[in-house]
Amino acid sequence: MMLDQPLNVLFLCTGNSARSILGEAILNQDGEGRFKAYSAGSNPIGTVNPWAIHTLKTLGYPADGYSSKSWSEFAEGPEFDLIFTVCDSAAAETCPVWPGRPTSAHGGIPDPAAVEGSDAEKAAAFLDAFRMLKRRIDLMLALPIASFEQIALREKLQAIGHEADEQ
Repeated sequence: MMLDQPLNVLFLCTGNSARSILGEAILNQDGEGRFKAYSAGSNPIGTVNPWAIHTLKTLGYPADGYSSKSWSEFAEGPEFDLIFTVCDSAAAETCPVWPGRPTSAHGGIPDPAAVEGSDAEKAAAFLDAFRMLKRRIDLMLALPIASFEQIALREKLQAIGHEADEQ
């Protein structure tokens, strides 16, 4: 982890149509300069949920340029520093081996795309998911940079251990 450059963060979900897209958007705006966020899915549905785009626009976040894509698109890089799974099914799957041996964490968020009902109910579900993700991201952004330095050191030491085992 090089702290003079933004940390690369990947948000993972199964369909990559809602929660992971929201996480990518929030972190790219709120963590601008410190983080570069991406999103992907283990089984992407191929389109971004229109309610995710609506939620981002409504709350003043950039809503253009997002796509539902497979995590295999990132198998060769960029190297990620942090990976967050935002749905329980993706957290339970066997993930690819990521370049750079990133630190990973799981924080399940209820799937707003699964909500059926009125437009008001769908909008509320997406707003709830957005608020949960924003709160977690805000807490991460409030961490002192030394916390990320400790993560970097731990990862480097683990990498040394793996390299020594391979020799």
